[in-house]
Amino acid sequence: MDGLLFLSGAPSFLWRNPLYLLSKKQFTIFHQLHISHYYFINFCHLYIYQFTLKNMKKIPLLGLMVVLTMSCTTQKVSIANTDPTKYMNTITADELKTHLYIVASDEMEGRETGSAGQKKAGVYLIDQYKKNAVPFPTAASDYYQKIPAAFLNAKRNENLPDSENIWAYIEGSEKPNEVLVISAHYDHVGAKNGEIYNGADDDGSGTVALLEIAQAFQIAKKEGHGPKRSILFLHVTGEEHGLHGSRYYSENPLFPLANTITDINIDMIGRRDEAHAGSNNYVYVTGANRLSTDLDNICTIANAKYTNLDLDYKYNDPKDPNHFYERSDHYNFAKNGVPSVFLFNGVHADYHKPTDSPDKIEYDALTKRAKFAFVTAWELANRTERPIVDKK
Repeated sequence: MDGLLFLSGAPSFLWRNPLYLLSKKQFTIFHQLHISHYYFINFCHLYIYQFTLKNMKKIPLLGLMVVLTMSCTTQKVSIANTDPTKYMNTITADELKTHLYIVASDEMEGRETGSAGQKKAGVYLIDQYKKNAVPFPTAASDYYQKIPAAFLNAKRNENLPDSENIWAYIEGSEKPNEVLVISAHYDHVGAKNGEIYNGADDDGSGTVALLEIAQAFQIAKKEGHGPKRSILFLHVTGEEHGLHGSRYYSENPLFPLANTITDINIDMIGRRDEAHAGSNNYVYVTGANRLSTDLDNICTIANAKYTNLDLDYKYNDPKDPNHFYERSDHYNFAKNGVPSVFLFNGVHADYHKPTDSPDKIEYDALTKRAKFAFVTAWELANRTERPIVDKK
């Protein structure tokens, strides 16, 4: 059948139509990654369901049978009912570029923790949330989580001034007390010897991705498709000095960590590393399976359905000598038992150099990776069950 696999158990006429068939590549994804039977069946059901909706008038009895079968089947996983493609595509390279040329401009002075430049960048982020009518959390008094200098300097005195995490929030329609966090750090390393380190990739790229992802969810909400769970968009400070902002949040959470279903952390998604010199159609996925098989499977399914990136698990190896799993802000959630995933493009020649500038960003790659983060968040925010913690 030239690389196609029949859906076992489907009516015979379904077998003869390619719309009902999974490609061999898609099938292989499930089995190579050891994805559970329940996820595989759910994925197959999506194909049958989509076809049935298109053909109910022609075959009403079949349509009724399939819908009833799907609604009565007991499954561990549910997929969000509304197709997010329309909202995913509101994340554009042009808008990401516009934001990044501001966030990573010389005017922001390298966004050193607590500096005037970082505060200026924070004002820009807040202005964008206000523009898109994305409010601060209802439990907060404004967009800032203030962090005192005493906390920032407690472990190692670097004379850092007071700084702030920045948060925005979309309340869930059905399970508002369950919260998905999407995080990125907006600080960088400032200026050295008179040269500004703009930090376009690290982590200007993740910072502006959050703006676009929040905008996409807000557009969906305005059209009646808001997330079932609440989403906290969290821009953390002090990452470059030891993950201070995320540590402060994890020790002083606005929402109980027990109610926090996942952290999707985005840190450097605008470039490529030497290992992927031939293509930027990839992203490193780290940590997704460390605490939750569900989270790992959801990332894989969301990518297969919508973005088709090559998911690289190289740095997910517990023996990774770089220890990237412990080096970004998701770690402060993970070590407190919150399933977490870290999206990353790897290190490149301009890492922590003044040459990490907006003109070197590959905006097509940044866009696709931001879309992947969005659709993963969409699945997490809208599925019936939160990811189960089944590992320690």
